Amino acid sequence: MAGADDNLWVVSTPRRTTAEPVSALRSVGIALDVLECFSTDAELGVTDIARRLGVAKSTAHRMLTVLGQRGYIEQVPATGKYRLGIHVYELGQLAQARHALRHAALPVMRYLSDTTGLTVNLAIPDGADMVFVERLEKPGLEEHLEHIGRRLPAHVTSSGKVVAAFNAELDEARREAGFPPRVSRTVRSEVDWDRELELARRSGFATSESESFNDVSTVAVPIRNMRGVAVASLSLMGPTVRIRAEIPRLAQLLRTESRRIGRQL
Repeated sequence: MAGADDNLWVVSTPRRTTAEPVSALRSVGIALDVLECFSTDAELGVTDIARRLGVAKSTAHRMLTVLGQRGYIEQVPATGKYRLGIHVYELGQLAQARHALRHAALPVMRYLSDTTGLTVNLAIPDGADMVFVERLEKPGLEEHLEHIGRRLPAHVTSSGKVVAAFNAELDEARREAGFPPRVSRTVRSEVDWDRELELARRSGFATSESESFNDVSTVAVPIRNMRGVAVASLSLMGPTVRIRAEIPRLAQLLRTESRRIGRQL
């Protein structure tokens, strides 16, 4: 994937900020911003981070040193650059293991993976984006998935469309953030967005075709709470030529299995 995609992710996913003037809390905010820089790059130098955050190199270096002492960041001997440390992985694994939705969804996801031979995703909304908290991968999509994190703007995914159709908070956040293009068929305007959400409400599922990645398609259904609000999505992902021919069957299969997850929650 080209570096342009990484920049697009940053533009469409606003950094969390705080107006708190207290210097200690400001330092915490900068440290968290340093960690966020690694969402789109495996390795970064001090100059890269200072430029991205608009801080002095000395400030960036100090933050990297503190984070390194706690295991959140580590320096790569061969390049002198920095990357995420093992402690980030440990905390991420703990968060994932303690997530009730993931526990309920995993058996269903394994069934879908075995039944369809496609990649299965579980995603939850966060701000204007969708965060993919679990993914069971199948061969064939490595060149796409190995270059991205677990967060994508809601408007470039079937998961984001189908959740926003039944979740006013995500819908409003995405409208405020806008609809920057990603690849050839990405939703690019409110008119397009409105049309996609209406289709999702009528059918109970959403699709994307060459919207996150060229020649890759997905089908997604919502996982809804007792009030009918979508709190997550379940989706199948694969080559467009395969997905396009099976959309009705895949959508029905996803609807049936998403109801199983909803009942457990």
